[in-house]
Amino acid sequence: MVQLSNRGTDTPSGNSFVLWQAEDLSNALTNQTADLRFDWRNELPVLVINEAHKLSESSARSLQGLPVVLVELSGNDNASPHADIVVDSEEELTALLEYISQNPVASVICCQVLRHSEDLSTNLGLLLESVSYGTLQNGNEFKKWLDARGRRVRPDETSPTVLINAESEHVELQLNRPKLKNAFSASMRDSLVEALRGLAADGDDRSILITGKGSTFCIGGDPAEFGTVENSATGHMIRSIANAAPWLDLLSERITVRVHGAAIGAGVELAAFAGRVEANKDAWFSLPEVGMGLIPGAGGTVSISRRIGRQLTALMCLTGKRVDATTALEWGLVDALIE
Repeated sequence: MVQLSNRGTDTPSGNSFVLWQAEDLSNALTNQTADLRFDWRNELPVLVINEAHKLSESSARSLQGLPVVLVELSGNDNASPHADIVVDSEEELTALLEYISQNPVASVICCQVLRHSEDLSTNLGLLLESVSYGTLQNGNEFKKWLDARGRRVRPDETSPTVLINAESEHVELQLNRPKLKNAFSASMRDSLVEALRGLAADGDDRSILITGKGSTFCIGGDPAEFGTVENSATGHMIRSIANAAPWLDLLSERITVRVHGAAIGAGVELAAFAGRVEANKDAWFSLPEVGMGLIPGAGGTVSISRRIGRQLTALMCLTGKRVDATTALEWGLVDALIE
């Protein structure tokens, strides 16, 4: 029997992986008795492939169903579209495996969602993301993160969380929690949805500019609200009913988002739906959710992967790396740098 995993590993670690040559892996996968299981409890759920672009088409299709992170170790420009993530050196591979070892379940589910949502409609992509996010909310990795950070409480807010400046030819929507770096709260989400819904009325073709007040565009979901929804099923229903993503997608051709400072988590996920994203040179972007035992939950598996592809999206998710404005422009995450 051909096994695709290393059964001798005692515990998941940054060094427990199998490096497969593309030809050997293709041969293994054509064997009807190949054991495609990975024991994620006792080993790192990663399959590292050298020159994955040489895989046969049938082998590549078989790999898509594996509950693992498919990593290509490549030192050239022939990266395979079948890999979840591509690294160029053993040093990068070592660092990536260490990140994955911290939250292996969230890492795998993130790559599964990105892998299977590539050709889905926005609605189906958001559905897959939300159900997967809800699954992870009940997982040990998120619980560990939540317990380590403790609970936070916010005082009641009296100011509107989204300011609306409407003129005859254009509308500006400004995120308005500057003291909290525009943390994306439930109130801000609901206010943004309400504003966007109104702008979707028949006959309204005004351009829409979305900005953030203060020093930062948006640091993502409000930390005080993580873990406060009663259960993951309720959370899924809230995301299904009150998500800003479908409205941003619907109005995308009319929307410009202008980013300054940080755009983290929901901040970059929602911005990426816009038809045009502008960024100051001091702007930077990050997706930290996998490090929390989750995946992006505001639409980022759809919006960001459409802009930069799923492999770069997976790189952002699994490493939480900070992407500067210049790199974001090179990748296509933003469309222009402004002063």
